Amino acid sequence: MKPEINAEDEIVNRVANSALQVFDLEDYYPEGERVALDISGWLWEGFVLREKDFRETLKDHDWSQYSGKYVAVFCSTDAIVPAWAYMLVTTYLLPVAKKVVQGSVAQLNTLIYQEILNGLDYAPYTDKPVIIKGCSRKPVPQEAYVMATQKLQPVAKSIMFGEACSSVPLYKRK
Repeated sequence: MKPEINAEDEIVNRVANSALQVFDLEDYYPEGERVALDISGWLWEGFVLREKDFRETLKDHDWSQYSGKYVAVFCSTDAIVPAWAYMLVTTYLLPVAKKVVQGSVAQLNTLIYQEILNGLDYAPYTDKPVIIKGCSRKPVPQEAYVMATQKLQPVAKSIMFGEACSSVPLYKRK
């Protein structure tokens, strides 16, 4: 015989029934391989850019390996690399890569998120309590959380960080 369940004993998901909106940065994580391209190997002894040799190396390089990838171009040595060298590398990458930045893969991920967050519609969060989800299985850069806060604060009633069961209050409109 099954025990009767009273309305008083019923488990109610108050989070699902609340106006709380979850903003999960992981939902916006763009798929695609991230690649770091170190140009120091294309410099004489890793430190000196010889323009003619550099241009020849770029012409002979297999750029197809970067097809559809996010590429961060950098130099791992203390060489003084002129701006035009990174620009020239970019001209070869642009036809094949998804995105090219000068800097680290971490900087690349931050810039990708900046573009994504700048393109979102925040109207659904207007006058609502918002929780920016804290746990993610994908490498969401810390800077993205700060950017999301800046985008949400002007519209949200309140902002929290974490999970619905244990969140940290960050902002409440007065």
